[in-house]
Order: sequence, then C-alpha cells, then structure tokens
Amino acid sequence: MADELTDAQAPARHLGRLRARMAEEGLTAFLARGTSNIQWLTAFDRVFDEEAAHALFVDQGRAVLHTDSRYSEACRRAAEGTGIAVNDVREGHGAFAAKLWNHRFMAEAADKLGIEDSIELREYRALEKAFGEGEAPLPLRETDGVVVGLRAVKDPYEIARMRWAQAMTDAAFAHIVRFMAPGVTERDVQLELENYMMTHGAEGLAFPSIVATGENGASPHAIPGQTVLEAGQCVVLDFGARFAGYCSDMTRTVFLGAPEGEMAAAWEALRAANEAVEAMLAPGVTGAEAHQLAEDVLEGHGFGGKMGHGLGHGVGLDIHEQPVLSPCNPQPLAAGNVVTVEPGIYLPGRFGMRLEDFGVVTETGFAVFTGSTHEMVVI
Repeated sequence: MADELTDAQAPARHLGRLRARMAEEGLTAFLARGTSNIQWLTAFDRVFDEEAAHALFVDQGRAVLHTDSRYSEACRRAAEGTGIAVNDVREGHGAFAAKLWNHRFMAEAADKLGIEDSIELREYRALEKAFGEGEAPLPLRETDGVVVGLRAVKDPYEIARMRWAQAMTDAAFAHIVRFMAPGVTERDVQLELENYMMTHGAEGLAFPSIVATGENGASPHAIPGQTVLEAGQCVVLDFGARFAGYCSDMTRTVFLGAPEGEMAAAWEALRAANEAVEAMLAPGVTGAEAHQLAEDVLEGHGFGGKMGHGLGHGVGLDIHEQPVLSPCNPQPLAAGNVVTVEPGIYLPGRFGMRLEDFGVVTETGFAVFTGSTHEMVVI
C-alpha cells in the first residue's frame, strides 16, 4: 500500500512541469499562494491546513517556501531531499518575494513574476508596494490557472490515494443504508455517515455531507436538517472521504419503499444518463460533449431541462478542480483527468435525485473508482 501511495520524485516532477510552463509563458519566476497549489507543487504530506499562511517562490534554479514558525519545522522535515528551501523570516509574502527577486538583479523589463489570479486585492496591493520601491517597472504578471491546469492531470500516486478514499466512501454507503429508516432525520443520517468515515480510516471529510429527503432533494446542495425520512420518499446522499490529502465524491439516491410512476421513471433516466456518459468518456472528448450527452439522454426519457447544473467536475486535493464536464468547457479531456459524472433530476415541490461516480480518464476510456451499485437501493 505504502509504495503506491507515495512518490519521492513528485516534488521535482511537479516543479519541473511548472518551470516548463513558465518558459512557455515567458515568466522568469512564479509566486504561488493557493495552499492546494503549494501542496501539489511541493508534494508535502501532513504539513498544510486550511490557513493560507504560505507562499512558494519558484524560478529556474530555486524553489523557496515562505512560511511561519507554526509550520516551519514540519516544512523542513518534509523538504528534506527535495531541494526546496524553507524560509520562516517574519515578513510579508510580498517582501519575501521582492528580496528573492532583487537578489538575482532581475530588473530588465522582460523579466516577469507570475502571480495567481486568485489572490486577494489587498495582497496584490502589498505586492505592488514591495516591488514598486525601485525605479524598474513592476514585473508582476497575472496568470490564468497555471498550477490548477497542471494539477488536472493526475500522477499514479494521486489516483491511488483517491481510490483508497473512495473505498472508505463506498464502505460508508454500505453502512448507512442499514442505518436509514423512516423516522430518522436528515441530520441523524449525516452524523452517522460522517462518523463512520472518520472512524474507518478517513483523515477528514471531502466536504460537508448532503442528506436530502422528499422535496428537499430538489435542491442540489441542500443542508441536512430535522426533516424526517418518510415511507414513499427518496433520499439523496452526496458525500466523500479525504485520505492522504485527496478527496472522494459520490452520490446515491436511496428509496424508502419501491418507487412507482414518475419517481421510478426518473431513476431509470438518471441511470441511463450516467452510464451513457461513462461509456463515452475518453481522451479527446470535450467536457461540453459529455454534458450534452447526459442532457440528451434525460430529454429522451422525458426529463429534459431538469438537471440545471454541470454534469461533473475534477477532483483531487480539492473537491472541485479542473476539468469540468459542462457546456462551458470546449476543451478535450486528457488521460489522467479525474472527474465526476453526476446527472441529476430535480422536480421542485416533489423530489430530486442524483447518481454520481468518479474516476479517471485512461488512454482507452474511463476507469470508475466508485464501487457502489447502480441498482436501485430500496429500504
């Protein structure tokens, strides 16, 4: 297990991919501030948390992580053998980056420091101030999803971690269907589901679990509350574990009694849409084409226009990554992309349902991580 989940060469490989992209973009150096981007570039495990306390300066010869005393020892241990330097001088990230920049006498107009487009305006102003004290023009150049784009193609060790996370998620689903029954609340189910994952190997949750019964299911991101599960309803369960930094994501719809009529027809449409898309995913297929196929299948079953959201999204260190399966993505998928396939049908005031797997695009198709059944689950 340990061998497939680790890769000692990942820091050098990830930084090498960034440096190649920098050369393509005409960037002399790059400053990463997004914590997930830094975690991916360094491949440090069990170091970073939710706080945006770090900056990574990368040029063609150096990679220097700026952090503070709360993280510096853990960072130094993780950096051993990677060639990444750790700096915990008590100063702002802008001042840190400016010192590294000026140390190499980068004052030519052609020299540019790439910065992420996700940084806050306040931080950008601090960078302007730190880099604007000399006479040279500001070297800052906003970039568009440089590291996020690199993260979209997963390494084997990343895929292995997500498979393990999904195995825990599948086990939680097998457990929760034995727990669910008319009379318990959405919140009861959420707590039981999340407790099971946390006590059976998950290091955290990929996101707050969704449990939505009856008409609440028609809201794709419903928040579990005190609504009681009742016979004749369906219940949407959307949840995932986090393992070794990586997320899983699945949705199943459970029926409290065998459905009939429109509800049964909706389930058949949903399953058909999910399976049609998973059968067609391969390198070269665009996110827009995948989404449109799901829409076409749903419409053919009489549920056209009842989904509303994009068909799927990338998964990795974050629960929402690139690429997306939606009308907004005309780009072709590539081998190594990890995406969800989650068609939904939402009928306000009546019910909603969703069927979601996730997996990896391979050279020949799509390998699903999710092991839970597509057969109707009735309790």
